[in-house]
Amino acid sequence: MRNQLTTLDILVFLLYLVGVSAYGYYIYQSKKKAEQSTKDYFLAEGSLTWWAIGASMIASNISAEQFIGMSGSGFKVGVAVAAYEWVAAIVLIIVAVFFMPVFLKEKIFTMPQFLEQRYNSTLSLIMSIFWLFLYVLVNLTSILYLGALALSNLVGGDTFHVIIILLAIFSLLISIGGMKVVGYTDVVQVVVLVVGGLVTTYIALTLVSDRFGLGGGAISGFNALMDNAGDHFHMIFPKPTVDTPQVEVDKYLSLPGIAMYLAGQWIVNLNYWGCNQYITQRALGADLHTARTGILFAGILKLLMPVIVMLPGIAAYVLYKNGGLQAEMSSTGSFNADNAYSAILTFLPNGLKGLSMAALTAAIVASLAGKVNSISTIFTLDIYKRYLNPEATEKKQVWVGRITIVAAIVISIALTWKDLLGIGGEGGFQFIQKYTGFISPGILAIFLLGMFWKRTTATAAIVGVLAGFAMSVFFNNYAPAVLGPETLLYTAFPNGNGAYEIPFLVCMGLSFVITMLIMIAISLVGPRVNPRAIELQPGLFRVSRQTLVLIVIILLLITALYTKFW
Repeated sequence: MRNQLTTLDILVFLLYLVGVSAYGYYIYQSKKKAEQSTKDYFLAEGSLTWWAIGASMIASNISAEQFIGMSGSGFKVGVAVAAYEWVAAIVLIIVAVFFMPVFLKEKIFTMPQFLEQRYNSTLSLIMSIFWLFLYVLVNLTSILYLGALALSNLVGGDTFHVIIILLAIFSLLISIGGMKVVGYTDVVQVVVLVVGGLVTTYIALTLVSDRFGLGGGAISGFNALMDNAGDHFHMIFPKPTVDTPQVEVDKYLSLPGIAMYLAGQWIVNLNYWGCNQYITQRALGADLHTARTGILFAGILKLLMPVIVMLPGIAAYVLYKNGGLQAEMSSTGSFNADNAYSAILTFLPNGLKGLSMAALTAAIVASLAGKVNSISTIFTLDIYKRYLNPEATEKKQVWVGRITIVAAIVISIALTWKDLLGIGGEGGFQFIQKYTGFISPGILAIFLLGMFWKRTTATAAIVGVLAGFAMSVFFNNYAPAVLGPETLLYTAFPNGNGAYEIPFLVCMGLSFVITMLIMIAISLVGPRVNPRAIELQPGLFRVSRQTLVLIVIILLLITALYTKFW
């Protein structure tokens, strides 16, 4: 697609930009009050419908790292990487049924606020600062960097820095209007994302069909994928033996078969979808039925995501394997898997290239806008209002929120401009996983025990956060060298660099279990019922028939998918 954008492509892309901007301005004007309250600005004051909540959650979740990283994983390992999406759909059921009733009952705006009400202000402040640093220095910066890199590769020329500025301005225009504008423009973004993504997948499958002379149909192209890349259509990788080739060992290290379903996948997804301000904020302003329906709608959309971002990667693998992507090979004769998605885009006809670029931009901008809105919410409500200016008026807080958005975007531009954090060298997807995964076991432990065990103490929670991080570092970096490659707790495998490594998702499981045990032991020394414990009334987790129907639909679809691709 590089240097191949036509006038029609540019017009399609501009239509997307103008359309989303105009719709965002319309939402802002139609729902603007003389003076916005904090709940109205940060949580949309319950005005988001179920479909807006679900679409906004997906739009904020899917970004350049999915289009590039998951498509690249599809090229390398195949359908097994869809576990992240399909397990997430089940996790969204858990969040809708069990997490959201607790959050709404406690009337919280932010995750740090929940920690303060359940534990104490010390833990809340620690986690507020941590989340701000994580969101700004890791998530926001990596999204902007990967997004600018992907789009500049598609547009061609020396456009990386220009695209950084344009993405930043576009996301700023959307996020400055508050959660209402973010939520409702995300609906448009998801439509563009899904339509553009499905078009790309359709073209990819027809390319494969044409390559094998099957008549150009998408169905025949999919069948050709299964015939020519059968090893790419298995969800579970077998545990390596001493005779297993290193390439297969590497697959297992990233997606360790059945082992990752015992803990790791659940920890990743429960922390992301249930304990993450960036995601939960969309539903915190709604009533329980609306919130649950929106979250389950996001679960249904989640099942579709591998079709959009993974299948093109498998198609690129089959085309490359059969000589169809010669131009994308490097001078060494190898193919960079992260180029899989952009390689498919080069085959799109005029007009559809602009649509696909709009889909990628929609994913990037929606994620940027959602992230800065969450940064603004945490800083304003949990730090500024709580510690810097307790007497701040509603109007003052809204303006501080807007200033925070601008500041966060400026910082991310500065860090992205010359890649000061080394995201490009480390790999964007790996960069995000590395710095968020170490803390996930501890965070999930304090939320789960805080919500569902009345005896959990604040001391146990603080120790749990620190222990979870320490255990993650130990198992990921030091355990094989200290304890050996084979123990009762784990099996480490050669990583191809002369060392042994425990699969990352297994490390998360071990860290989580040990953290839970430490927290339980500390809490048993305290009172039988903690004074700040949450009272879970009978019927709190009861679901309506409509909610139950949606849950059954998701579970049936997931069962069918795993039955087909096990």
